[in-house]
Amino acid sequence: MGDPGGVGPEIIARALSSPEVKKCCTPVVIGDAYVMEAALKLLNSTIKLMSIKSPDESKPLTKTIDLIDLGTTKKFKKKIPTAEAGRACVSYIKKAVELALDRQVDGIVTAPISKEALKMAGFKWPGHTEMLSDLTNTKDYAMMLVGGPLKVILVTIHTALKNVPDLVTKQRVLKTIRLAKKACDMLKVKNPRIAVAAINPHAGETGIFGDEEIKKIIPAIRESAREGIPVSGPYPPDTIFHKAYKGDVDIVICMYHDQGLIPLKMIAFDTGVNFTIGLPFVRTSPDHGTAYDIAWKGIANPSSMIEAIKLAAKLKI
Repeated sequence: MGDPGGVGPEIIARALSSPEVKKCCTPVVIGDAYVMEAALKLLNSTIKLMSIKSPDESKPLTKTIDLIDLGTTKKFKKKIPTAEAGRACVSYIKKAVELALDRQVDGIVTAPISKEALKMAGFKWPGHTEMLSDLTNTKDYAMMLVGGPLKVILVTIHTALKNVPDLVTKQRVLKTIRLAKKACDMLKVKNPRIAVAAINPHAGETGIFGDEEIKKIIPAIRESAREGIPVSGPYPPDTIFHKAYKGDVDIVICMYHDQGLIPLKMIAFDTGVNFTIGLPFVRTSPDHGTAYDIAWKGIANPSSMIEAIKLAAKLKI
């Protein structure tokens, strides 16, 4: 359900009233009945909340939302991060992971959480991706985003920009290339074209603007190519996304968070989807945050949540 004080509850309520969602899967919400009832009331929705104890009790009815009520939240503050919300979010995610690992569900879609709320609650995870990898003991994983014609996958995720050059190693780039190939398989992309973005302007200009390409990125590309992975690069970051936008490239491997997310959010801010490659189950998420500034006003756009649910239903491990 995500952060109770953010847009998660209302975009879930809107998304689960969408016929296209009910056509592709049987959705079950993991969260708190108190919060979801408030979201339905906010939206003047006629949908009824049905409390169930396990996913196998769920029924794909058009006028109901099935909820596994964890009962962690009876009072909550709207539009701000709180320690209580941080603890609630973690309890929802842990339950979802438990159900996914037990194969009671085919995948999970995570509504937005607040990194600040997690910190206030005493958790050290910087985000969903790291939390899920830790809870599943997954070592090789990557954050991937899909929006419009763009697909991007990240070598480094949530870290200060000054740390990126040291974190970009041959092994990290190689691992991400392999995960990109796995992502293409999951998305059923035939004969994928995988492109690697450089870290420096002009791809380092043969070492003039930095040697990360020469020492780390090119060796990883060459090794993965020897493994039979259809990969090329490194390409200057200021041109490769245009190629991908035109359809000349299927997926771009990016060296850091904003390198990939800026172009993707420029063209698919309301419909972008984040999914984690490498986990033992399918996990997707809307490509936006808690949006406290518009939360609990009944105006949050559910498009990214709808796309995240549809993609989760499509993907297979």
